[in-house]
Amino acid sequence: MSTSLRTYVFLDSLQPQLAAHISTTCRGYFPVPYVASLFVEIAPGMAIHRLMDTALKNTRVQPATLVVERAYGMLELHSEDKGEVRSAGDAILKELGVSEDARIKPRIVSNTIIRAIEPMHAMILDKIRFGSLIVPGESLLIIETEPAAYAALAANEAEKAANVKLIDVNPVGAFGRLYLAGTESEIDSAAEAALAALKGVTGKDK
Repeated sequence: MSTSLRTYVFLDSLQPQLAAHISTTCRGYFPVPYVASLFVEIAPGMAIHRLMDTALKNTRVQPATLVVERAYGMLELHSEDKGEVRSAGDAILKELGVSEDARIKPRIVSNTIIRAIEPMHAMILDKIRFGSLIVPGESLLIIETEPAAYAALAANEAEKAANVKLIDVNPVGAFGRLYLAGTESEIDSAAEAALAALKGVTGKDK
């Protein structure tokens, strides 16, 4: 079975909250803020091990995440040296025999802003999140992406653009999900930046 490239995202500067979230949930080497980072998602999932091996044999990047779920595999690699991360990505693309544009363009499955979240709703989210707490009365942004790993891009660009709190991000599975909280105006700015970043990704239609 051939391996298809679903997500390929280079982040030139991993933002502090996203770096902290990855460190909370990963089983590999923790990234620190402002390192360069690469997210790759492929199908079928088990082929991700071959791509991880290729990247580590050819460069000095460190892996934070390696996940194989039912249909897809995803990895995250990072380094303070942007050139090393770029080289790791090039090695992965060469192993797959494709260019970056072979990736699937992100599809925004849902985009929701909840204004002045209710206390009991906030409590439920606070029980299941791996990031910051959401406080009753704050606004909540939820973005759902396909393929899933593009949720990391949305999170990173939103954090660059606005003073918001990263509640949770899940870049693995059938759909990626991002939850951000903050004041109404900051959430609006975060949504604008995240959606613009997703819409700016080139690639193939699914």
